Amino acid sequence: MRADRVFAYGAAAGLLGDLLLGDPRRAHPVAAFGRAAGAVERLLWRDHRGRGALHTAVCAGGAVALGSLAERAVRRSPAASVALTAAATWAVVGGTSLVREARTVGRALEAGDIGAARARLPHLCGRDPQALDADGIARAVVESVAENTSDAVVGALVWGAVGGVPGLLGFRAVNTLDAMVGHRSPRYRRFGWAAARLDDAAGWPGARLTAGLAALAGDDPRGAVRAWRQDADRHPSPNAGPVEASFAGALGVRLGGTLSYGGRVEHRPVLNGEGRAVATGDIERAVRLSRRVGLLALGVCVAGRLIARGHRS
Repeated sequence: MRADRVFAYGAAAGLLGDLLLGDPRRAHPVAAFGRAAGAVERLLWRDHRGRGALHTAVCAGGAVALGSLAERAVRRSPAASVALTAAATWAVVGGTSLVREARTVGRALEAGDIGAARARLPHLCGRDPQALDADGIARAVVESVAENTSDAVVGALVWGAVGGVPGLLGFRAVNTLDAMVGHRSPRYRRFGWAAARLDDAAGWPGARLTAGLAALAGDDPRGAVRAWRQDADRHPSPNAGPVEASFAGALGVRLGGTLSYGGRVEHRPVLNGEGRAVATGDIERAVRLSRRVGLLALGVCVAGRLIARGHRS
């Protein structure tokens, strides 16, 4: 079976598996990778960019190598190749978990239980929930849904289309390393520099595709494009900026503003300043937009792989 068909069938099956099953409650492969990366960090850590680059190369390179070996081992069997791609896709995407957590917070807000909403918010993002009122929590959820649609779904599909199983595993490894060591704490300011920069590079195509598809699938395509063009570059993240701005415009809401992370206050620019403030009901609208974007991304990635093969033929 051709590689493009293996990816098409496998990625579709993997997304279906995520939709039906979500993430495994125990023994999640990404969690296992995180433990392994943590062990490597304990061996290599120094307050030095070079040591951080070595840590990133070992961990991300190991994931890519594992994917390459697995793909080579099953290449003579079309069924096994599809199954491997499906398993890898299911392991690295997290759309259903994202939706579940967002809706859990949304239900708590709808019930007026802000305490439960604050307790659940850290499952989605690193904001200080005690500093947020109900509208602030809703805004944080919508922003997290937007950003994680790119990180947890679209970006993985893009790299799966480019590199098959090694691309899927490599992207998730880089994204996980950034979450582990890529933040600007005293311990990781230098050690995590390579992981953060590599994550920016790996996330670039998926973020632009996510932003474009959000504009296409949202309620206000023109508003999404306008917010993307006007506000994305003002965001401190080169990838979260386009995605959050496009989601804001597509949903007709304002995102950004003052945020609090771990006791550190950040004053970020407002995205789509023409929109209204986020309300609790916008969480469900963001979730539905995220689902549509994920399905469209699968179609775009499969089509892109087919077109690329046609040009090579």
